[in-house]
Amino acid sequence: MKTRITELFGIQHPIIQGGMHFVGLAPLAAAVSQAGGLGMITGLTLRTPELLAKEIARAGELTDKPFGVNLTFLPAFSDPPYPEYIAAIAAGGVKIVETAGRSPEKYMPALKAAGIKVIHKCTSVRHALKAERIGCDAVSVDGFECGGHPGEDDVPNFILLPRAAEELKVPFVASGGMVDGRSLVAALALGADGINMGTRFIATKEAPVHENVKKAIVAASELDTRLIMRRLKNTERVLNNAGVTRLLEIEREKGDKLAIADIYGQVAGIYPKVMVEGDVEAGAWSCGMAAGLIHDIPSVRDLVDRIMADAERLVRGRLTSLLAPHASRP
Repeated sequence: MKTRITELFGIQHPIIQGGMHFVGLAPLAAAVSQAGGLGMITGLTLRTPELLAKEIARAGELTDKPFGVNLTFLPAFSDPPYPEYIAAIAAGGVKIVETAGRSPEKYMPALKAAGIKVIHKCTSVRHALKAERIGCDAVSVDGFECGGHPGEDDVPNFILLPRAAEELKVPFVASGGMVDGRSLVAALALGADGINMGTRFIATKEAPVHENVKKAIVAASELDTRLIMRRLKNTERVLNNAGVTRLLEIEREKGDKLAIADIYGQVAGIYPKVMVEGDVEAGAWSCGMAAGLIHDIPSVRDLVDRIMADAERLVRGRLTSLLAPHASRP
């Protein structure tokens, strides 16, 4: 399948694995790229640029296909050494970066000077247009269904994607609720050039996370995520668990006086406990509503092949069969 995204990134299938904390490491990124998609190493999971350089090298040993690095620009009070991370990405020969969080505008000259293509993650059309204006090569449009941070507009993909298609000139992929061939065909029909999957890729054999995490996603329904930190204007969609229940109780108790310090124990340092140790009840960890559509833990190759086969079957079979014969059309 050829789309503007496959052409831009030199990949076989229009499927991107989004950056995910403690998930987007070399084994998963390489597996996605080997299967014909675009894998992503999550840069800030590696605590230093030197560790990122080693993870890039590790991925390069596992695949000769294109892969990228996710670089999330955190709030101003946090100050990772972004120039050094970008230098490590460039030195590792990586030519694709997925940016997220704050605007990457400050770092675009360095990224472009290194010949890196940038896809920026956005939760609104206005932010996507800003990304286009500052020179991003593509955009990942995140609907309200997505795991992690869906923004504050609460616009689902059935509206957000066609609005993006009306406004954007650069290629874009759909993120949030993307899990299978139906998702891909729907996203393409709504104007996207591919899909970005997060939660679906966690529930794969190659995802370097504890088996408890994968089983929790498979067991979850579409009703089992919660929105936290809404009062702090930092909304995050997470899988419901004991830690999240306590967090929401604190939010209700504090009301408008809520501060990040009040819920620090439920959000800080949670990912190692969950992803590495398997304590899925420890606190808040990102999960999309797509969990309700995830029923197995396949290999990445089997998942990607299944998505593409189902998408082709939908287009050539069901959708084509719904059309009236050419001779009978006006």
